[in-house]
Amino acid sequence: MRRQFVNDPEDVVPEALEGFAAAWPRHVRWNREPSYVLRAEPASDKVAVLSGGGSGHEPLHVGFVGRGMLDAAVPGAVFASPTAMQIRAASLAADTGRGVLHVVKNYTGDVLNFRIAGELLSDEGVRSDIVLVDDDLATDTDDPDGPGRRGTAAVVAVEKVCGAAAERGADLSELVELGRRVVSGSRTLSVALAAGAHPGQSRPSFELPDDRIEFGVGIHGERARERRAFGPRRALVPDMAAPLLRDLDLGRGDRLAVIVNGLGATHDLELYGLFGEVKALLEDVGISVARSLVGSYVTSLDMAGCSVTLVRADDEFLDLWDAPVSTPALTW
Repeated sequence: MRRQFVNDPEDVVPEALEGFAAAWPRHVRWNREPSYVLRAEPASDKVAVLSGGGSGHEPLHVGFVGRGMLDAAVPGAVFASPTAMQIRAASLAADTGRGVLHVVKNYTGDVLNFRIAGELLSDEGVRSDIVLVDDDLATDTDDPDGPGRRGTAAVVAVEKVCGAAAERGADLSELVELGRRVVSGSRTLSVALAAGAHPGQSRPSFELPDDRIEFGVGIHGERARERRAFGPRRALVPDMAAPLLRDLDLGRGDRLAVIVNGLGATHDLELYGLFGEVKALLEDVGISVARSLVGSYVTSLDMAGCSVTLVRADDEFLDLWDAPVSTPALTW
C-alpha cells in the first residue's frame, strides 16, 4: 500500500502547476485555461521553442521553461497528451513572429495533437515545425508501420541545445536541422526496480519480484519486453551501455554527453554511482565523456529506476550545451 500527498486525484495536475508557478515567479507563469506554462518575461525577436506531454514526468517539461531553453511548455493530464488547443494557445502566446519549434517525444497522442496544432497555426499564419525525439533503443523494431522508438531523456539535450541556438538568433529551419541531428545521435535505455503508482492509487502499475528488473521499461509505466535478474550496478551498466554503443556505432576517439536520469524514486547516491560506472566503461574503450548530466529530469511518477542516454557531442553541440541557461530545473 502506497501513500501519497494528494487531495483529489483529479486536481493533482492543476494544483501542482499552481504551486510550481508560485514557487518560481521570476521564471514562469501559468495560464490556467487552456493550461500552459510560459516564461515570466517572454522573449522577443527569436524563434519560440515549445515542448509538452503528459504530466508525471516532472521536471520535464515545465521545469525547463526559461532563458536558454523553452519558451513554453504544455502539460497534459498524467501520462496523457496535451490537447491541440492547448498547444495552439501556448504557441500563439510564445510566438514573436519568427515561428515556433515544437519538440515532441514520439508517442502517438503527442504526435497527433502537435501535428493538428501545427495545422491550426498554419491557418493563422504562424510557421511551425516539429523535431520528433525517438531515442529509446528498447522499442527499436523493423516494423515500417509501427510507431517507432519512444522518446525519452534525449529530449532534455534537444531542448537545451535548440533553446540555446534560438537565443542566438537561429531561424526555424536551422533549429529543425540541429534538433534532428541531436536526435539521430542519441540513444537511451531505461530499467526499473519497481513501478510507479498513479495519483490516488495505492498499487503500482505493475508488480515486479524482488529478484527481477524490467529492462527497457517505458516512462509511462509500460512493461519492458524483457525481465532480467537483479544484480549489482557493476553488472547492470555494461548491459545497458553496450547496446547503446553498438547502435550509435561509437568507438575510440568519439565524444559523448552522458545523461544518467532517475525515474522518480532513485536517490542521487545511486545515480552518481551509476554515472561513475558508465564513465569508467566508456573511457576503457577510448570514448570521452565530454559533458554529463546526472539527476532526475525525465521521471515516471515514483518509479524506482534509471535511464542512461548517450548523445554524440561535436563542437557545436558542446558550445550550445555550455551556453547559459536559467530555468527552475536546469541553470548554469
